[in-house]
Amino acid sequence: MACSSIDCPLNTVEGCKYGFAGDVTVLSDTLTINALRTDGNDMTLLNRKVNVSNFVLPLSNNQPSDILLFSFTDALNVTLTDTVRVFKTDMARFESVDCSPVFFHQINDVEWTRNVIDNIIISKSTVNYDTIGCNLHIYIKPGH
Repeated sequence: MACSSIDCPLNTVEGCKYGFAGDVTVLSDTLTINALRTDGNDMTLLNRKVNVSNFVLPLSNNQPSDILLFSFTDALNVTLTDTVRVFKTDMARFESVDCSPVFFHQINDVEWTRNVIDNIIISKSTVNYDTIGCNLHIYIKPGH
């Protein structure tokens, strides 16, 4: 009789954690986030989230930056959208031939438009399995 053990991590999802900071730590607007992909297969990553203070989004594994559309809809149903571009370096991580491929990321820079978002600060540049703390802190303009 033989036994085998595969040591794949149970939490194989690495994600970039965003958190609201400054005067607005809980967003009262409805937030939807869409990812624009270079292959044209755009996708919704967060759909109509309300009263959110933080969230985790995946990063792509095959492009040097991700483009995200943050759509903020207020109580009067007015929507303002900011484009956020996260520049990153993908780092392949070999765990085992029996495990799914894993990519960690190094956030190098962030650019954004300023309709609702006032500032974004990189607080933890390495994106891996660690979910303690936020990678990016988002500061919202006053009045939102």
